[in-house]
Formats: sequence, C-alpha cells, structure tokens
Amino acid sequence: MYDYDSDLSIPEESRKNMDLPAIEDAVRTILKAIGEDPDREGLLETPQRVARMYAEVFSGLHRDISKDVKVFTETGNDEMILIGDIPFYSMCEHHLLPFHGKAHVVYIPRDGKILGLSKVARIVDTLSRKPQLQERLTSEIADQIIKAVDASAVCVVIEAEHLCMTMRGIRKPGSKTVTSAMRGGCRKDERTRNEALALINRQRGNS
Repeated sequence: MYDYDSDLSIPEESRKNMDLPAIEDAVRTILKAIGEDPDREGLLETPQRVARMYAEVFSGLHRDISKDVKVFTETGNDEMILIGDIPFYSMCEHHLLPFHGKAHVVYIPRDGKILGLSKVARIVDTLSRKPQLQERLTSEIADQIIKAVDASAVCVVIEAEHLCMTMRGIRKPGSKTVTSAMRGGCRKDERTRNEALALINRQRGNS
C-alpha cells in the first residue's frame, strides 16, 4: 500500500481528512466490477493514482477558506471591480465527471474593503475542489465575497462545459451551461445589475 502520509505533493488537508487507502481499495473494486483486471500491468498503479488525484481535486472539502481571504482597505473605493475569465475545474456530484470553464466576479466594495485579485481566484479554486453543482458553486462564490468584505453588491457568472453531457447521455460536445448569482445591489437594483452584467459580457466577448 502506498505511503500517502509521506507524500508532500498531497494537500495537507487531504492527508489528514481523507481515507486514501480506502479510495485505492474502492477503485480496485470498481475495476473488477466492470470486468477489468486491476493486476494487469497498465492498471497496477491506477488505484493509487486515482486516490492521489482525488486528494487534489477534492481538497476543497477540507480547506479552511478563510486562508484564501486577504482584505485590504482602500479609502474611497466604491466602484465596481471585475475579476474575469477565472479558469476552474470541478467534479459534478451526479456522475463524478469533470466540468470546467470560467468564472466572472463583479463586486462593489463597502467602506473601501477589497480583496486581493489573486484571492478571488483562490476562492473560486477552493470552492470548486469538491463534488459540486454549477448552480451551487456560483452561489457559494457570491456568498463568500459578501462574507469576506461585506460588499454592497456582487454578481457572479459561470460558464462551463460538463463532461457528463459531452461523454455520455445526450453527447453534445461544446455545449455550455451559464449560471449567475446576484447579491446586494446587483439583486435589488436593476441599473446596478445591468452594469455588472454589461461588464461581464464585455469581458466574455473579448476572451
């Protein structure tokens, strides 16, 4: 059995909180169940590889997201801030197949409190690293921005391709799902919402 505890490439949160040997055993069981031989040369290390992969792609389950938040104060800053084209990868909780795409975040600071630009991307990354639904991921990002800086308005738009639609089922490669979440002024005020969406659409059109 692989020594996961000594593998420093595995996120610390996963080493502490995931039963990686159990994942390895489960993958062997699945390989047998589909009619494969987990002991053939090409598959010998596959259970270990999958366990290590899961430790990475599901690390957001156990990460304290407050570690991803760093707030700065810039007096007088109450204009919209856009962080667009944030790439992400996640796993659909229905089929455990990936979905991936881009997130666009617009928020209006309150009392000059802003997030470091890389911290917004980190929030997206952490929240995507667990079994997810795109709709929930979109809402969680918006809620975390509100929680972090008490923003007066937040708009999050995610566009993603789901492999559960492209590899199986309807099999429509290239199809995109777009979801949005509005908080504060972006939900209550039509003008603010339209301005935020216009910024995001401009970014999407240029990318």
